[in-house]
Amino acid sequence: MKYSANSVWENKDQYDIAVVGAGHAGCEAALACARLGFKTVMFTVSVDSIALMPCNPNIGGSSKGHLVKEIDALGGEMGKVIDKTFIQSKMLNQSKGPAVHSLRAQADKSDYSKEMRRVLEEQDNLDIRQMEVTDIIADDPNESGIRKIKGVQTYSGAIYPCKAVILCTGTYLKARCIYGEISTQTGPNGLQSANYLTDSLKSLGIKMYRFKTGTPARIDKNSIDFTKMEEQKGDERVVPFSFTTDPEDVQIDQVSCWLTYTNETTHEIIRENLDRSPLFSGAIEGTGPRYCPSIEDKVVKFPDKNRHQVFIEPEGIHTNEMYVGGMSSSLPEDVQYAMYRSVPGLEHAKIVRNAYAIEYDCIDARQLKSTLEFKNIEGLFSGGQFNGSSGYEEAAAQGIVAGINAARKLQGKEGIVIDRSQGYIGVLIDDLVTKESREPYRMMTSRAEYRLLLRQDNADQRLTKLGYEIGLISEERYEKLLEKERLIEEEIHRVERVNIGTSEEVQNLLKTYESTPLTSGTTLAELIRRPELSYEKLAPIDRTEKIYIKNGYTGGFPKKGKDLLEVEISGESKKILVGADDKDEIEIKIKKEICAPIKKGTVIGEIVYRVNGERIISYEVVAGKTVKERTLWICAEYLRRKFLL
Repeated sequence: MKYSANSVWENKDQYDIAVVGAGHAGCEAALACARLGFKTVMFTVSVDSIALMPCNPNIGGSSKGHLVKEIDALGGEMGKVIDKTFIQSKMLNQSKGPAVHSLRAQADKSDYSKEMRRVLEEQDNLDIRQMEVTDIIADDPNESGIRKIKGVQTYSGAIYPCKAVILCTGTYLKARCIYGEISTQTGPNGLQSANYLTDSLKSLGIKMYRFKTGTPARIDKNSIDFTKMEEQKGDERVVPFSFTTDPEDVQIDQVSCWLTYTNETTHEIIRENLDRSPLFSGAIEGTGPRYCPSIEDKVVKFPDKNRHQVFIEPEGIHTNEMYVGGMSSSLPEDVQYAMYRSVPGLEHAKIVRNAYAIEYDCIDARQLKSTLEFKNIEGLFSGGQFNGSSGYEEAAAQGIVAGINAARKLQGKEGIVIDRSQGYIGVLIDDLVTKESREPYRMMTSRAEYRLLLRQDNADQRLTKLGYEIGLISEERYEKLLEKERLIEEEIHRVERVNIGTSEEVQNLLKTYESTPLTSGTTLAELIRRPELSYEKLAPIDRTEKIYIKNGYTGGFPKKGKDLLEVEISGESKKILVGADDKDEIEIKIKKEICAPIKKGTVIGEIVYRVNGERIISYEVVAGKTVKERTLWICAEYLRRKFLL
């Protein structure tokens, strides 16, 4: 863009990093940079669009839930914010193995945006600026053809010098919203598009693509007949996204979603009006996402299917707008009314917002390094849908990596690259920067060849150490991780040594889960390995007791509180003849809390077996490990080793 001499001026606030865009990628990028100590400015076309959810009102889902967990493990914010603003939560794929279990939460879209904005506004080293960035300023190429970032320029003519720039423009670059013959030069939700930056990027030699995505209509809740739909409730026990969220804080009253279906009438309406669809008339130039097709695409590509699922999802608890999941469209307004009203429960539906398709400019991500820095422009990073991906979660994952690496660039450190074996984030970025993408990229579990190991529940064990080394994870959180890992190892060791006999109780439990009965004794670990059984299912026959040791210390950070102690049953097993009418009982006499120190093998209780009230036999209960007393000397020694050595 050209300016008059009087309109150009230089901002003197001295920023280190500029983030262009305030969507899910921009938010994570800006927070990472600021938290790592760099003065950061984040530009957005509207502060009301910060962390906007212009399409589906949810976070997570198959493979996407893994990404949110990994973002949180690195020190990101998305998981924390959705834990505070969700209205329904569900663990998907529970009938399958734990590797593909994926958390998905319906968000209150307005509350999510407000909460993320609050976090950004309260973050030190971070300023928010409502202004369109029109130019990326870089010096001339050196002999190797490499340019270096010098700053950005805004629509007002203001120049912001900085050492690094992160592009997170989402779907706003030369955005165009289309339905039927209607085409408007706007971004999502009617917001202002960014019309000038593309030309600046092209002048720097950056190759651009034209992609397309879409969104369904929003329907007035009062016009929906829910009696014709199937109610979809959330999980009874909610699992939080963030590893830092107290599970008790997310046990809330949840709202319902609803399931209905299209039918042949719906499909016939669509087929009769395909000539009016911009998708098929040539009015839309951009390539759409194959794995999130419009309803027109579904009807054309799957002519043998006589119905498609339609999910009716609330946009929030402060609005009557309902999202019609599964029915994205760019058909004309009159066709949208006819199409939606042919669906059971939507016969009298009133449209609040029309469905539309949106076209936008993005880049060929093969121009990026694995650190998300441009190969030919030093200090210019990129993340989110601008890189040719789709989805809030994919955007946020790229945003935090771009933010971390921009900060490390200024620290003079090597950028981090998450390997495909380390996380879904690694798979996502590797696919984007090494493989040609002719459509918006969507994360799926099938893309991860290490998916059996990359479970969402072990994301902290995979990535929190890295987040700690980067500087986004606190000492306290890292120590909690180490303690968790210690307890896991101890529990694995314990279940390997817990013997399970062939008692009636054991056989009945196995029968309950259609598991083969035992002919001889085995260990708890062996039973857990059976696919039909689990650690939780076997709890009723796990007789190992645990007690708390007051002021105990077994290693790691000498934090206050109680240490958990494993106990063992000492003695040989004996057979007791019990009559059919006899009443047997087991009495466990163990103190629930004792004071440290305590040595391994110390008798701390007994287990008594009675028949008809008569004491038959007893076993001593002994400490399974030594627990030292937490003293001032131990604390001082820990600090000395930690900070002096």
